[in-house]
Amino acid sequence: MSINFQSSTRLRSDFLRVLSERGFIQQCTDIEALDSWLSAGIGTAYNGFDLTADSLHVGHLIPIMMLRWFQKTGNRPIALMGGATTRLGDPSFRDMSRPLLSEEQIAGNLVGIRRIFERFLSFGDGPTDALMVNNADWLGRLKYLDFLRDVGSHFSVNRMLTSESVRQRLEREQSLSLLEFNYMVMQGYDFHVLAETHGCLLQLGGSDQWGNILCGVEFGRRSGGRTLFGLTAPLLTTASGAKMGKSAAGAVWLNADRLSPYEFWQFWRNSWDADVGRFMRLFTELPLDEIARLEALRGSEINVAKKVLADEVTRLCHGEETAEDASETSRRMFEEGEAAAGLPTVAMSSALLRGGLALPDALVMAGLARSKSEARRLILGGGVRINSRAVLDETMQLGRADMENGVIRLSVGRKKHVLLQPEP
Repeated sequence: MSINFQSSTRLRSDFLRVLSERGFIQQCTDIEALDSWLSAGIGTAYNGFDLTADSLHVGHLIPIMMLRWFQKTGNRPIALMGGATTRLGDPSFRDMSRPLLSEEQIAGNLVGIRRIFERFLSFGDGPTDALMVNNADWLGRLKYLDFLRDVGSHFSVNRMLTSESVRQRLEREQSLSLLEFNYMVMQGYDFHVLAETHGCLLQLGGSDQWGNILCGVEFGRRSGGRTLFGLTAPLLTTASGAKMGKSAAGAVWLNADRLSPYEFWQFWRNSWDADVGRFMRLFTELPLDEIARLEALRGSEINVAKKVLADEVTRLCHGEETAEDASETSRRMFEEGEAAAGLPTVAMSSALLRGGLALPDALVMAGLARSKSEARRLILGGGVRINSRAVLDETMQLGRADMENGVIRLSVGRKKHVLLQPEP
């Protein structure tokens, strides 16, 4: 049923050709039949996103970009919001069950996530305009016993138990609830509903969703003889081996109220040299020949490519003006040494500053160190500056005397900066 994609496969559809050239394709159920379908006219595809937070992070950018390219190549993308499946919890490659959220939390998260998709997709009523749907609209109305009889009978428990994500949980003897085990049945039913109501024959996703996608493809075949397709992208790690989407300070969020555009820009600017070309192909729309030119730069010149990468991804996520502001903030910080506006700001209690705030505590509160012991090592190693002034005293107390223009700028190394701003 499934194949591992080979880049030598000859492709006719613009969408699959773009994805192949830019490194998006990991596996596909039947790429020749999918290519034929997409070449015949406007296709419809979906990708699902559970509503576990009020923002997505950069680990979600690959599926978002896949939907964007799907629309840009003349097709109709569907962003499926998991208002119902968020209440179950996807067990895919998780060590434990995730916390269950209230209806109010899920609704609030949907509002925040919709803002992201409005920057990447064009929504409307046209044939290639994007749709956003919520599986709570159909899963919430199901009668459980009827669902088990009509839908559950088409799912093989034997196959579900061989799914890599389920198998790993069981081998580790980690609890897998019946609620989570139902997740792939619900996701398969989502695919069925979207095929019935919108003619959606393709599900996109990360490679961790492969088992769930196959369940939906098989359900389509067994329940009505419909041919459905699944296509996954590789789960990305950086050249350092770290999982994409995380930084030393935590998740790299896509919404500005979760992570400042300046910090977002810096995340991409700090990419490993070996990642620059790959990230440009996946996360920007730069022409491939321009990417080839930039990734061929060596030595200090590779920093030019990193700045282009940071500019382009920030432009997509936050807009042209915000990307320019973030880039200019960085330039002024590193080339002119200014305390530029736009740096991440942490509010500090005025009482703390009046009484004195220990520098190691301030570094931890600002997210520049994970612990006080790490903060002390950074200070003693000469890596900490206050308002561009190096500090070696781990017992130093910050106070109002350290403020410049109403803030205290803490820096670790050349690239990490936070403004401490007293609360009114």
